[in-house]
Amino acid sequence: MELSDKVAVITGAGSGIGRALALGFAAEGARVVVSTDRDADNAKETAELVTAAWPETTATWAELDVGDERAVEQIVVDTEAAHGTLDVFVSNAGYGLRGGLDLPTDEWERMMNVHTWSHLAAARAAVPGMVERGGGYILNTASAAGLLTQMDSGPYAVSKHAAVAFAEWLLINYGDQGIGVSVLCPQAVRTNILGPRAKTAGKSNTRQAAGDGILEPEDVAQNCIDAMRDERFLVLPHGEVLTYFQRKSSDYDRWLKGMRRFKARLASA
Repeated sequence: MELSDKVAVITGAGSGIGRALALGFAAEGARVVVSTDRDADNAKETAELVTAAWPETTATWAELDVGDERAVEQIVVDTEAAHGTLDVFVSNAGYGLRGGLDLPTDEWERMMNVHTWSHLAAARAAVPGMVERGGGYILNTASAAGLLTQMDSGPYAVSKHAAVAFAEWLLINYGDQGIGVSVLCPQAVRTNILGPRAKTAGKSNTRQAAGDGILEPEDVAQNCIDAMRDERFLVLPHGEVLTYFQRKSSDYDRWLKGMRRFKARLASA
């Protein structure tokens, strides 16, 4: 998909990858970029940055909690009503949280809502109209944890695996109806997930993901734009992830033993 003259909605656009995507889409000639975020001020700031850099793009913003399915549906309805179409939906919002069996079920459920069911809500709201109009594109942010794992966060690993699986299902079932699907699976990116909360939560979260370097959001956004242009499913800004994924699939037991050794090394460092 070429982004020129397209109408796009981006969740989690108040900072990080989402903000970089909003600016990147405008640079590619998008007609409308709708930036949404739980933090309304941050969403507004992103829209203002887009307008300042690319005044020919209509930049709007909205407060949005992606865990609220009705709110996600309403963003789609409002965008289609205001601009006559919706060509691209980027389901990007996410957060980090350490823990596993010690976490209450509602924390697992909340992460599933944000990292998995939000993708379902976006697709359920956006895809039928896209199909009716002849096509569209869904870009979902998952994580390298969705192909590998996140050792210090059970709900993060599970929800990101589910996000990848949902994107696969979506492309298999709607690809022949004009719907492009890509899923972003980076390791560490310089976003709020690596901010103060992650630092105080413990060293292993950042150390596991950052072993192959911390990328800038702008570089990751460009990877996404390139993948959409080529209609590639997996967006892997860290090239090493493909090698790890191939090793995992070729010898699962060996990979699991290696991850246990890796966890022990991080704990003793």
